[in-house]
Amino acid sequence: MDKYSESLTPQKEAISLINYYFKKERHGDHHARGQAKNEFLKYLIKTDDGSYTLKSDEINGNFENMHTSHGAITESLEKFVKPSNLNKKNNIKVLDICSGFGYNSSTLVHYLGADSNSDIKLCLDLIEISIETLAAGLLVPVPLETHNIIKKAIEEKLIKEKFARFHCEKGHIPSNIQFNIYSKDAREVVQNLDSDYYDAIFLDPFSPSKAPELYTVEFFKELKRIIKNDGVLATYTSAAPVRSALVEAGFHIGEGPIFGRKSGGTIASNSSNNIKKDISEADERMIAFSDVGIPFRDPFLDLSGFEISKNRSIARKKARGTYKFSSAVKAPIFIGKEIEMDRWGRKVVRNINQLHIDDLKSKNALYLVCCQNESCYCGCNINRISNSRDRIKKMSERLFNLRNVME
Repeated sequence: MDKYSESLTPQKEAISLINYYFKKERHGDHHARGQAKNEFLKYLIKTDDGSYTLKSDEINGNFENMHTSHGAITESLEKFVKPSNLNKKNNIKVLDICSGFGYNSSTLVHYLGADSNSDIKLCLDLIEISIETLAAGLLVPVPLETHNIIKKAIEEKLIKEKFARFHCEKGHIPSNIQFNIYSKDAREVVQNLDSDYYDAIFLDPFSPSKAPELYTVEFFKELKRIIKNDGVLATYTSAAPVRSALVEAGFHIGEGPIFGRKSGGTIASNSSNNIKKDISEADERMIAFSDVGIPFRDPFLDLSGFEISKNRSIARKKARGTYKFSSAVKAPIFIGKEIEMDRWGRKVVRNINQLHIDDLKSKNALYLVCCQNESCYCGCNINRISNSRDRIKKMSERLFNLRNVME
């Protein structure tokens, strides 16, 4: 079995249809792609803004849609394009990871007006491991006129890879827009990209539980290397292990816009100036103090998603009650606060007692969270640290030091 074989991809029936009709095209059938478009419609799910998404194949009974049902194109705009702060730049380089149908890139071209403004020089590098998913981008109804530009670039890639044969797409690629499209594992691609190069990175895989290989500390270190100091990385997920991995990789992190989900996405940058809104106090504490903040790891960028998830589960189990609080009762969010001593309150106190913290308002407890406060309450004379990344790092360091002293 291929080490990447359990990665989530579009459902098998849709993939089979794509392979069948593009094989017919390669064998000389000029009508195959048109027939594929008609057949493919039955697999598509229309989202609230009129654009379409596709269900993934199932792994262990689980599946995901490629985009939110609240609007695939609107999500691209609100969670990726707008937060990247590219509208005041003229020479722009963007890396679109897990580009799928090309929605994020087509939305960016539309938002910037790069299709009609030749003063904007735009380089779009798209990575999509599944060549069938790229091909699916040619079969979906066009959500924006600029999607025709992306379709044309995808078609040229498919013809170059001998997956398609004919030039059917009517779109035209403006001379001010350059494309590089990779149909490979993103981990392989990023290791060969230039340092300090991208103004923005769109990170849009399936969820961390389904595609952990693209949310590891080591992968994020590569992204940190290739993004400019003032560049912005945007992703739709707010998952604690993802934010923790970004922090360990050296990124500043902040809360992204909320659209179609209960929580916002995540914005990351080498520069704290690009972070407009910190993540919440509670999220900082859970990342710094609890096992939910144990990140995904992939030391040589070659493990399968299953191996990465399994290793993290083992690490979480070892951490609970030894050097991290158990995430089950969310004890860290109550440190320094009043809590009713009911059944839940007693669980919280027992949880912190495991790491030798006597009480939620003890000096040691206040010492752990002091850097979140405007004024010092524990005697360390350190005022509030100004950003989420450094607060998380300081709180994690204090828990580690306190544990060593107590033992």
